Amino acid sequence: MTQQQPIKIAILAMGGEGGGVLADWIVDLGEHHGWHAQTTSVPGVAQRTGATIYYVELLPPNPQAPNRQPVLALMPMPGDVDVVLCSELMEAGRAVQRGLVTSDRTTLLTSTHRVYAIAEKAAMGDGRVSDEVLLKYAQAAARKLVSFDMARAAEACGSVISAVLFGALCGTGALPFGRADFEATIERGGVGVKPSLKAFARGCQEAMGQGASAAPAKPAVPAPAPRSPEVIALLARVQREHRPACQDVVREGVRRLIDYQDADYAVLYLDRLAQLTQRAAPDDDTLVRETARHLALWMSYEDTIRVADLKIRDSRFQRVHSEVRAQADQQVHINEFMHPRIEEICETLPAGLGRWLAQPHAVHRLVAGWTREGRVVRTSSLRGFALLWLLSRWRVARRSTLRFALENERIEHWFQRVLALAGPHPTLALEVARLQRLVKGYGDTHARGLRNYQTLMGVLDRHAPQLAPASLAGLRDAALADEHGHALKAALSKQALNA
Repeated sequence: MTQQQPIKIAILAMGGEGGGVLADWIVDLGEHHGWHAQTTSVPGVAQRTGATIYYVELLPPNPQAPNRQPVLALMPMPGDVDVVLCSELMEAGRAVQRGLVTSDRTTLLTSTHRVYAIAEKAAMGDGRVSDEVLLKYAQAAARKLVSFDMARAAEACGSVISAVLFGALCGTGALPFGRADFEATIERGGVGVKPSLKAFARGCQEAMGQGASAAPAKPAVPAPAPRSPEVIALLARVQREHRPACQDVVREGVRRLIDYQDADYAVLYLDRLAQLTQRAAPDDDTLVRETARHLALWMSYEDTIRVADLKIRDSRFQRVHSEVRAQADQQVHINEFMHPRIEEICETLPAGLGRWLAQPHAVHRLVAGWTREGRVVRTSSLRGFALLWLLSRWRVARRSTLRFALENERIEHWFQRVLALAGPHPTLALEVARLQRLVKGYGDTHARGLRNYQTLMGVLDRHAPQLAPASLAGLRDAALADEHGHALKAALSKQALNA
């Protein structure tokens, strides 16, 4: 007699996405039809926002031994899973990496949206894993792959992603139950039935290959035409001074710097770029584009004034309300956890006063002691909003601050090196322009990046122009590889470029 085998299902989901509800639906679906069903969960780690693996086994009843109770497994084993459901694309990657997905057996259902891992967010450079690479490996690993943006589908239906996954599971035909049986399971739950059924239908249609009737693409909304004569003149200057291949980047830099400071600051940006176009080869669009991009980023460095401004913008409040799905009659409180260092306080002050406060004396020690503990500012309250609003208004005096003096000096030193190399060594000039990637953020992140940047500029000062562009690019990538600088030290030692 052939021994019956259970259907083995693994669900990889993060906190708040309804993975437990999905597992319970599958168990209820099986038990309602007299099947043996069991679910267990294996909590994950905080780096994936509480990622958890739910494991379900379904075994049909044995008519020859109706009273015998089967022994079902408690966790999935590599190479022994029939269906894997993932609430997010990186979870699908984890399932493939763990060996839960096999090409001869497993049906893989995954949402294609991304929730970035802590390691991806904390990387000094662009630490994101490629979505295309993840989908490629998922396609190769699975017997059948069903993938689409389930988060967007759930949001459009006013439901959660678990309902979309449940519908996709139905659409694949991986379980021997009809659509009406799946829908009845949701109805028995009795909570959020209508939106869940709507999301279920969307997922089922997608998985069956019919494709839910996609909403027509919204026509692109053109950017509003500028009204300020100053802005109009700046945009006209961009068109006049730069080749078409560079105009989009330079134009965006102008907009960014007007938003960051004012039109005069954007004029300084264009004046600097005018020097580069005079030095660079007439057709060297790559150098001009990259320098324009990195110059705009550096000139809009994140100081305390900028951070305060971004935290109280109306667009940010709207985004938070949207993310938490707050109703019109609900209040949302936003707490900002701020931990200013003594250096940031000094740099926000006028240059002379900031340098004085940075010296070791009683006032310095008093302020440093105050900064050791973080502060919570509730921007949804009048007091907290007013505090950050006043700080953001200090923008009018930004050019007098110590931070502006320091950053402007660094920018000038970097830009002059680009200019000097643009004519005789354009490829090396391009890599010098890209060194700006190291200088970003604020607080400790900025300090670490600046330290690595200064190290590489020291290497450039000692070895240019003999330094190969590829060598400088490799050192930059090493500096971006880890926040502690170990990879950079190893790369410098390997190339014998230590001081």
